[in-house]
Amino acid sequence: MADLAGPELPRTSAGVAEPTVHDPDALGHFGSYGGRLVPEALMAVIEEVTAAYEKARGDQAFLDELDRLQRHYSGRPSPLYEATRLSEFAGGARLFLKREDLNHTGSHKINNVLGQALLARQMGKTRVIAETGAGQHGVATATACALLGLECIIYMGAVDTARQALNVARMRLLGATVVSVEAGSKTLKDAINEAFRDWVTNADDTYYCFGTAAGPHPFPLMVRDFQRVIGMEARAQILDQAGRLPDAVTACVGGGSNAIGVFHAFIDDPGVRLVGFEAAGDGVETGRHAATFTGGSPGAFQGSFSYLLQDEDGQTIESHSISAGLDYPGVGPEHAFLKDIGRAEYRPVTDTEAMDAFSLLCRREGIIPAIESAHAVAGASSSGRNWAADRSSW
Repeated sequence: MADLAGPELPRTSAGVAEPTVHDPDALGHFGSYGGRLVPEALMAVIEEVTAAYEKARGDQAFLDELDRLQRHYSGRPSPLYEATRLSEFAGGARLFLKREDLNHTGSHKINNVLGQALLARQMGKTRVIAETGAGQHGVATATACALLGLECIIYMGAVDTARQALNVARMRLLGATVVSVEAGSKTLKDAINEAFRDWVTNADDTYYCFGTAAGPHPFPLMVRDFQRVIGMEARAQILDQAGRLPDAVTACVGGGSNAIGVFHAFIDDPGVRLVGFEAAGDGVETGRHAATFTGGSPGAFQGSFSYLLQDEDGQTIESHSISAGLDYPGVGPEHAFLKDIGRAEYRPVTDTEAMDAFSLLCRREGIIPAIESAHAVAGASSSGRNWAADRSSW
């Protein structure tokens, strides 16, 4: 096969092997956020996962296998595409899209799932459970389990099984059992709660493949590490294509796995703004939203301390978003830390703005995005217009 011209890209698993200065402390704290706020019944299994991951992080055979699967199974590296026709709507700012939709299974979720499924197998687990909102994490988990011969059970809120019926069918086709969760708001947070209950009951043979960079330590660290490949590739690619670093890196933020994956490679570049766009739903002022930073406050939620939507009594408030993957009242602790130290900023995008951007990208570039990603497209296009006067690249 002919050699393809392009930048020298990092090994897909290279960032997993070495701890960085941005790692949490031994108990999983990023500043005052994170930690392990779990019942005693879960502490032993959390410790088991932590020990296994710390070992895998330095295990060259594990890293080589992950690298092989990322390249030859999921299809990395994913392209960085300059969206020139979309850029016309951004006031002259140059917009580049990291095409994670071209990975096997159609999203960034496969990056994390391959790593965790390999870890589950290495730990001797035969049964994998996962939660999913939009269905992409569920599809990716079912895919990896089929590949590695593991039993797969996916928990999904009943509201989400209805609005993501195609992904439910894909999961079942791949051999997964899909459990529709009828409790609470019947969305992502309730699916996570049910998955935790399963894990407590079946810890001996079961691995919980957590889908986002939230929850108790080590999941925020582990998911970030497996998603770091996005930013590592993007950094090399933008230097090759634009000749310099971007002025800003943007991403949608629900729990925050894709955002922390792309942000991480640029944290030490002070000239690069890191901007996350969260789901404002019908508008933050209406109360029907999932804008955790804009409309939330710090508190404990699903195993860690971070920002969440809560009332005056500390009770979780139901979130709302047209996007199942962003319809979540919490966010990962590393994002909370980056916000508080001023390294990243987070802005709301409404359902209407996201759907307008969805149509715009379809018609201007021939790319049909996830509704989650459309929030970032909306935010990047709008902010690009505001910054174009003194920014030549985004």
